[in-house]
Amino acid sequence: MLAGFWLITQGKMSFGEQKPAIANSQTTWQPPKAEPVPAQTLKNDTAVSSYHNAVATASQSVVNIYTTQKVENPYMNDPVLRRFYEFHGMRPQDDENTSLGSGVIVSQDGYIITNAHVISKADNIVVMLNDGKKATAKLIGSDPESDLAVIKVDMVGLKPLGFKEQATQVGDVVLAIGNPFGVGQTVTQGIISATGRTGLGINTVEDFIQTDAAINPGNSGGALVDAYGQLVGINTAIFSRSGGSMGIGFAIPTSIVEHVMNSIIKDGKVRRGWLGIELQGRVKDPTQLQDETGVNVVHVMKDSPAGKAGVMQGDIIIAMNKQPVNDANALIQLIARQSPNSNVTLTVKRGDKEQDIVVTLGEREAQNKVQQLQQNQQGSQEQQFIDPFAEQDAQEQQIPQEFLDMLRRGQRQE
Repeated sequence: MLAGFWLITQGKMSFGEQKPAIANSQTTWQPPKAEPVPAQTLKNDTAVSSYHNAVATASQSVVNIYTTQKVENPYMNDPVLRRFYEFHGMRPQDDENTSLGSGVIVSQDGYIITNAHVISKADNIVVMLNDGKKATAKLIGSDPESDLAVIKVDMVGLKPLGFKEQATQVGDVVLAIGNPFGVGQTVTQGIISATGRTGLGINTVEDFIQTDAAINPGNSGGALVDAYGQLVGINTAIFSRSGGSMGIGFAIPTSIVEHVMNSIIKDGKVRRGWLGIELQGRVKDPTQLQDETGVNVVHVMKDSPAGKAGVMQGDIIIAMNKQPVNDANALIQLIARQSPNSNVTLTVKRGDKEQDIVVTLGEREAQNKVQQLQQNQQGSQEQQFIDPFAEQDAQEQQIPQEFLDMLRRGQRQE
């Protein structure tokens, strides 16, 4: 069977989109402080019989998010059918799709963090608190590259969830809180299976926490908390063969959440550093006792920050700011966490020599814009493609008509 990554929002897609509100450039958001856990509790090695206190603390900060999306009736796009309906005084009704997800209250003045795919293309966003109260939310900003979004509600008495300040470790007990399948707020329990997961192809910016706590559709944007009710991450995706939980779930850690929250609230978007190079990890032979370190530079974009600083195709980047680099995805994440116009020092190996190159980072554009730029630059170097199914190309190349007919018949049958 095929397996894949599922973004865990339940609902359908549409073609409308709610516009983000203008962010206040003077605002500086700070993550809420978690209630300190007594030292004797942290050192207590006795078996835990209940996580009720942790759930009671965290659940009041986890909300259900409902979005509505208007979808135009496809018949109205046909001019003939449109005139027919208008002539008879009829108009097909537009569809209104609904979807659901979860979110986490992170400030008393109404800021809520959720996944970008939860509110993507939504015309209306409704938030329901743990006590049943509802409010319409406005979109403050969205960052599809990390799959995080910030929305805000105008309500009082909100209780933000405190961020865990200690480092998350493999083996820690965690609880996933959300609204799976729309059945209502649900808590599942598991452990941290791994940290620092990258290169999964889910988001552009990846540094996932992996957990075996059951996560299902509708949990997107919900809280992953520790055994004391402190926020560890935001539930985002699962690896599944069926679409349901198989014990491999992924959450975005609070370090990324804090960075994205601050950027969106302050600037309305997330600004990330950019080198302007294409990387490829070095092939590792498991039979060798010593692995080769570094990542290969396979392409340097024209007028890019790296190119201007002197990075060349064929260089091997072995460190950034004296921190060893052995994985292309890890280097991409490190650069993405830097601010534009900041300086980084790349240690590169060129031939048999090593040298340090100081690069002033540019600002990373959205991934689709980067891909378009790469295609435009590579397009001039590619040979012209001859399409035998295009009449003009066929005539210019003097392709026999019988051969074209055979090709076209085969094309239609595939």
